[in-house]
Amino acid sequence: MSHAVKVSILTVAYQSAATLRQTIDSVLGQDYSNIEYWVIDGGSTDGSVEILESYAGRIQYISEKDSGIYDALNKGLSRISGEIVGVIGADDFYPSHDVISSVVSSFQTNQTEAIYGDIQFVDPESMRVVRYWKAGAYHLKNWLYGWMPPHLSFYVRRDVYERLGNYRTDFTCAADYEWMLRALYKNRISVAYLPKLLMTMRNGGTSTASWRHRWVANREDRRAWALNDLKPYFFTVTLKPIRKIMQLFQ
Repeated sequence: MSHAVKVSILTVAYQSAATLRQTIDSVLGQDYSNIEYWVIDGGSTDGSVEILESYAGRIQYISEKDSGIYDALNKGLSRISGEIVGVIGADDFYPSHDVISSVVSSFQTNQTEAIYGDIQFVDPESMRVVRYWKAGAYHLKNWLYGWMPPHLSFYVRRDVYERLGNYRTDFTCAADYEWMLRALYKNRISVAYLPKLLMTMRNGGTSTASWRHRWVANREDRRAWALNDLKPYFFTVTLKPIRKIMQLFQ
């Protein structure tokens, strides 16, 4: 397989020194050679910047205040030059060395504008897998039943961002949902499912924070449909968190 296609990977980080090195190493450890890697740090004071400096010449980064994760992602999108774009969180890591090469191969095979795959969640202490998200084959109607692709296993051609715009910064936790709804459901970009584990994420957050997050996310999910002049079923947004619970039994 040709390694001519450049892949841009973005990480948004803030006070992530405890996990950032593992994230960076998992990107640099990929067997695909043509990767452009940007870390957008929000002005951390916990040693994150020193970690980034230790990778000078191997990664690209900035460290400055931002207005949240989606503002930071947009900063990254304004700097990248790759044909394919993916995101990895500062608490997360690739589960294997061939994630990016598999993604590029899937783009070449399917000739689509986007690719997505599976992700898993691990306990941050024991690193035991606690939830597996098998995304499944793409069907447009699944959006109406609370489905969405996993954002951190989602790779898209950069010209889609150029054509449809970046993330909305007036969302606090669901701008990724709004963007994918805009791109996949409203504008019907072409997409294919890659049946492979593409991301490992650390589980996190207290039950209180989790319930509050779900309440805010529910409101923003509904707003995402309205802003795009789309009409979901009355139960569409309610089913979205239920689907996450069902992942425990896969």
